[in-house]
Amino acid sequence: MSLLKRGNIWWSYFFIDGIRHQHSTNTANRKQAEAIEQKLKLDANARRHQLVQVDPGMTFGALSARFIASGSMKNYVPDRLKRLLPYFSDTPIVRITKNTALEYRQYRRNVDQVSDSTVNRDLATLRRILYWAVDESLLLSNPLTRVRLERERRTRRPVMSLDEENKVLAQAAEHLRRLIIAALDTGMRRGEILHQRWEDVDLPRRLLAVSHSKTPEGESREIPLTTRLTELLSGIKQEKGPVFTYNNVAIVANFDSSWQRALRLSGVRHFRFHDLRHSFNTRLMEAGVIADVRKALMGHTSGDRVHSIYTHVELPIKRQAIARLEDWVKQQVEQQKGEHHANAEAERTETGSCQNGEPKTVEEEDAR
Repeated sequence: MSLLKRGNIWWSYFFIDGIRHQHSTNTANRKQAEAIEQKLKLDANARRHQLVQVDPGMTFGALSARFIASGSMKNYVPDRLKRLLPYFSDTPIVRITKNTALEYRQYRRNVDQVSDSTVNRDLATLRRILYWAVDESLLLSNPLTRVRLERERRTRRPVMSLDEENKVLAQAAEHLRRLIIAALDTGMRRGEILHQRWEDVDLPRRLLAVSHSKTPEGESREIPLTTRLTELLSGIKQEKGPVFTYNNVAIVANFDSSWQRALRLSGVRHFRFHDLRHSFNTRLMEAGVIADVRKALMGHTSGDRVHSIYTHVELPIKRQAIARLEDWVKQQVEQQKGEHHANAEAERTETGSCQNGEPKTVEEEDAR
């Protein structure tokens, strides 16, 4: 055996290519020392074959900086790093373990009082960065590979009604108004809308091909345009470049401030901009459009159904779905007009009765 005890601590001694390696296992437990020695030998052998050059002093903060500089970062990563860096910044990446991740989860629960789903997003980002470190030969393996994320409860998502839609549109700035209509009439994601280009909009055919999507299934999908969106885009038509702009400049920054302002001025309940995508899906469902067609329009995937029929829905069926959506909206508008007319008539009748001196209630009739 190459383990020797010095005092109460086990030390590991072994040779690779005639080079003597010695390391303290920092434990008095023999079984733990054997496991640590095995890992030490594996690491040394990997370095021997130049598989990985692990820097034991590299911190998570330094790794994050390299990850950002590599251009591999997704849009959501900066927001997650705002939570991860204060906790892990000075921690060497070789010290990040499954237990470390569990301690972070408990810390976020107790101190920040966030939900399990929020912590899941944090740990998923942490795991992604560590996978990148493995790919770049900065780590031998990802210690969070088998970390289980907590099961998340499904939450009810708000659906924007037509009345709420009209109120928000009335208060929205012009550039935001265009984004809202595009989201409600196509179900596109925020990033898809902001990356949409005129080269992929065919107004004569009333068709839009998604320029950039977060999923392979949504990358080149075609979405028929509603009459409202066709008229909107016809009024700002350009030959090329981004479709949605502010002062003729592509909208790349966050527009949450203008979105929140429109909600506040309109007096409607709180919505995320992403809820407009959910509202589009719900409206299609209420219009009688089947799930596979809805998924095809939204570029949506779900587990083992990735290769289901919705990835092969033909364009005429999509056009029928959008036509159903427009018919449904018209029916809802007519229904609301009818309800408003009935309410107005009831108010006029009630007002006329009071002016003629007629009793207003049954109790007053009995009293008379």
